[in-house]
Amino acid sequence: MIVLFDTHLHLVDRERIRYPWLKDVPPLDRDWTLADYQTSARRIGIEGALHMEVDCDPADITAENAWVAEMMAQDGSLIRGAISSARPEDAGFEAFLDTLDRGVVKGIRRVLHVVPDEVSTSDRFRANVGRMGAHGLPFDICMLARQLDMAAALVDACPDTTFVMDHCGVPDIAAGAFDDWAAAVSRLAERPNVNAKISGITAYTAPVWTLDTLRPYAEHVIGCFGWDRVVWGSDSPVCTLNSSLDQWVAVTRALLSEVSETEARALASGNARRIWGL
Repeated sequence: MIVLFDTHLHLVDRERIRYPWLKDVPPLDRDWTLADYQTSARRIGIEGALHMEVDCDPADITAENAWVAEMMAQDGSLIRGAISSARPEDAGFEAFLDTLDRGVVKGIRRVLHVVPDEVSTSDRFRANVGRMGAHGLPFDICMLARQLDMAAALVDACPDTTFVMDHCGVPDIAAGAFDDWAAAVSRLAERPNVNAKISGITAYTAPVWTLDTLRPYAEHVIGCFGWDRVVWGSDSPVCTLNSSLDQWVAVTRALLSEVSETEARALASGNARRIWGL
């Protein structure tokens, strides 16, 4: 069995860290522990994971990274690093980069679909994301399908930074939206410093879905980016909104069963190790 490396795991500790948005998503508004995740992960062939920031209160970003460091240090931990939250739009971003423990922090993400579109187009934001390239820190693109052309403009402004498009570019699968999203993904994939995550897209379906519901979206992304620029992620626990972690892994394995072992291993873990220097 080909093992998976999870590039997109969210864990939640509400006593330690504040997550303002969770109150608006009741199914997710609880603690999500490393112990519970590891029990499932070891049963279904996940060999390691990067903790993805959970859009915590900005004052708790350092605390979230410290918590990830503690989890990494636990005996037998599957956590191999953190993709940290950050605010590239702030004047203190460059100093923030210098404070990061690079043994823990492997990349940066700023959730951009919850702020005005102008945030990612500002000169300061682009200059700071551009600085990440010199630090060897990839930037995760967390934008909606309608924003993907804005993502392309950000990438063009930061040619020396590595990017990773989250969640297949967040297609509205429940509404059957495809053509506009697919065209935007194709345009973004023309940039060689952009990679793509096949991650947790069950969250964007209707409650009733099948493998064939998801297949066109995953296959389009892989077709655009190629097998050397795609990675896998669970997006747990967000993927549980319309599925279970086990079901999303089953979908992934079904898709990988139809390709070569070399291609499957690249998406499952090989590309992730290269992109984040694991």
